[in-house]
Amino acid sequence: MKEAPAYVPGHQLLAGKSVLITAAAGAGIGFAAARKCAEEGCRALMISDIHPRRLEEAVAKLKADTGLQNVWGQLCNVTNEEEVQALVAAAEDKLGGVDVLINNAGLGGEKRVTEMTDDEWNRVLDITLTGTFRMTRAMLPHMEKRGRGAIVNNASVLGWRAQKGQAHYAAAKAGVMALTRCSAVEAAEHGVRINAVSPSIALHEFLKKASSEELLAQLASREAFGRAAEVWEVANVMVFLASDYASYMTGEVLSVSSQHA
Repeated sequence: MKEAPAYVPGHQLLAGKSVLITAAAGAGIGFAAARKCAEEGCRALMISDIHPRRLEEAVAKLKADTGLQNVWGQLCNVTNEEEVQALVAAAEDKLGGVDVLINNAGLGGEKRVTEMTDDEWNRVLDITLTGTFRMTRAMLPHMEKRGRGAIVNNASVLGWRAQKGQAHYAAAKAGVMALTRCSAVEAAEHGVRINAVSPSIALHEFLKKASSEELLAQLASREAFGRAAEVWEVANVMVFLASDYASYMTGEVLSVSSQHA
């Protein structure tokens, strides 16, 4: 099968819940997750990004496409602690408390270890791993005080598997997996669940610009379905983990992949 299945409509999995999503103003998994959350009945939604114009356009598109009017945007660079705290404070205020946090912010790239600079290594880890940590650290006290909430982190199969030129990204995503497991154990006693998705390859415009056609074709050929995932297929799993259908799941990393092995 090389064609994606039909788009799956919402089933009110997040009815009555409020959602905060980082790095959600592009054409990737973050925006797909935001759209899915709205289609699944969330009562209020806030998305963040570092690009003002793109963020404004994303908020308008979400309102127009889904009909949900309780949508807000907030600029936030997850490498900046003050901006992270401001985002969480704004979300708590505008949404009347955050029920679901989706940590989507991340940065990739391709560089051999012997050619990689400290700055290149540190930037990927700071956004992808430490950014997820900062958001989790800022959000957890609010959720724990209420005795409920769900956090969904975006990891990658590269946290488990090796690929040339991806040492910094793979290390960061493996760290996200470890952060997910350890923070989940700490949060469980307060009624908060923390899980992660681990996509293999989900095709979107930014990935097309950042990677060669040859590499993307090679990665897709390794999938059992012979194609990359649609971003909404990853978003579907995020929504499941955020929903009450996953009430007994915490500290788990779900692979969203059709790789042979």
